[in-house]
Amino acid sequence: MFKLYIVFVLLLTSLMSIAAPVAETQPEDSILLTVLLKHDQSNSFEEYQKILEEQKFFDKFPPKGVTVVSWYVMMGIGQVVTLEVPAHKLRDVNLAVEQSAWKAFTVEFYPTYNLYPVFKDKLKNKAKVAY
Repeated sequence: MFKLYIVFVLLLTSLMSIAAPVAETQPEDSILLTVLLKHDQSNSFEEYQKILEEQKFFDKFPPKGVTVVSWYVMMGIGQVVTLEVPAHKLRDVNLAVEQSAWKAFTVEFYPTYNLYPVFKDKLKNKAKVAY
């Protein structure tokens, strides 16, 4: 009976591993894209939140396959979003912003890259803050 139980458990776990979803990994051609969502100060917070909801901003941005690296508020300016974007998804990011963020924000895009790996061994202070 015990052997039958072991066979059943092994069979069940092997089937579960087959059905497990494969984690999506970013392609090597990914870039970092910093998106500056500048507040339109003629609108109140509630007004621009309403615009974002009407335009389905939170459904469309960021598009599938694009990863949010960070999302900060720059007081007096707006929101600064850094995305990891596979090169073939760049158009999707632009369309998502055009379709859902315009009217609430003016937008600027800045392709960026992580320079920290280049300098990390040269830094006297080896600490890196991770939020």
